[in-house]
Amino acid sequence: MPHDIRSAWFKTLGQLALILALAVVVGLLVGQIWPVVTVAALGVVAWHYWRLRKVLLRLTARQRLEPAQGRGVWNELDRLLFRGQAEMRTRKRRLLDMLRAYRAAAAALPDAVVVVERNSQRVQWFNKAAGSLLGLQYPADIGAPVGDRLQPLPMSHWLAAGRNAEPMLDAASPVDPDLRLNLRLIPYSDQYWLLVARDVSKMLRLEQMRRDFVANVSHELRTPLTVVHGYLDMLEPTEYPDWAPMLSEMQKQSQRMTQLVEDLLTLSRLEAQESLPDENVAMAPMLATLRREAEALSQRRHTIVVQDEAGVDLAGSNKELHSAFSNLVSNAVRYTPVAGTITVRFAREGDGAVLSVRDTGYGIPSSHLPRITERFYRVSTSRSRESGGTGLGLSIVKHVLNLHQARLDIESEVGQGSTFSVHFGPERVEPRLDASLPVLTDQTA
Repeated sequence: MPHDIRSAWFKTLGQLALILALAVVVGLLVGQIWPVVTVAALGVVAWHYWRLRKVLLRLTARQRLEPAQGRGVWNELDRLLFRGQAEMRTRKRRLLDMLRAYRAAAAALPDAVVVVERNSQRVQWFNKAAGSLLGLQYPADIGAPVGDRLQPLPMSHWLAAGRNAEPMLDAASPVDPDLRLNLRLIPYSDQYWLLVARDVSKMLRLEQMRRDFVANVSHELRTPLTVVHGYLDMLEPTEYPDWAPMLSEMQKQSQRMTQLVEDLLTLSRLEAQESLPDENVAMAPMLATLRREAEALSQRRHTIVVQDEAGVDLAGSNKELHSAFSNLVSNAVRYTPVAGTITVRFAREGDGAVLSVRDTGYGIPSSHLPRITERFYRVSTSRSRESGGTGLGLSIVKHVLNLHQARLDIESEVGQGSTFSVHFGPERVEPRLDASLPVLTDQTA
């Protein structure tokens, strides 16, 4: 107990003892000791109840207290209440200043920020940018349903997904259809969500310009490369033995350049497409084709194993899926040492299906896995060039799978090999049209 409170407590006890002693003296003088002491005690109790009532009235009325004067328990209580009230005012003022600072920071953001109540989906607050990007107006839209104010955006179904809501990467602004927005929903509490809208119009235009540039340059390079490749094919190394090594290298690099241009054109075409035609992709012939391609590329230097365990076909583009699967298989062959094993397995996965390509190659360090599907990203530059890769194969695979709503998982361990798994959902699985086709088993090349 603090010294001030302890001394005030002893002072109050001393005052009580003095009052009772005086009552005893007066009682002895008048000959009525117990009635006088009783009256004195009741007076002390009444006085303490009166002081308690004053404190309760001040607290109930939320009056601003004044610093108490004098000593005693009640004076110390008044001083403690005054100190607590002053600290509360200071804390409240600090919190209000912080709130104003946060609101000012949110209001100054170039991105639109909207606070939405979770249950009612009504607007609680928004910053200045929400007016120019989303068309919200203060104070008319405060408390209004956000779905009604942001039409024609599908806000109701999107908000209903809550924490599972996927970002809208390219949505038209309700203010201007030419204004493209990136919308994200951030649940920051059990009652409120944060709707963030970012203007991505400039970024999308730059991305479109990049795609157009790559496509145009690749298309323009195709003709001169064809001419160069044609003239090189006319020069037989046997007729020019001194130039044979140079001619061989020139032909090799010309073919690599041609393949690079073709891959760039394929990427540009895939990026421009929003969907692909749904065809029945017969997996038994597809796996047989992949086996033949792997055997041709391997030239009997590897063991090729193909397993068809699913008994179903897929729905999608036969051409594009073959391109994706072929890239995975050719990569496995290129990056697997001689005498290694490449296993291609097609199996069911719940209601869906999965095609996996497993090799016993060099493996990929875990630090490279997040970026392995980026264009021109190489784990080992020298090894990729020796194998003839362009650095675009996995990028093409990613774009093809995205158009098929499929997912690519990569598992790898250095020195042990890698497994590339393509997961298809139930909507991409179809019954096999020709059930009489033989099931592929292990095949060694």
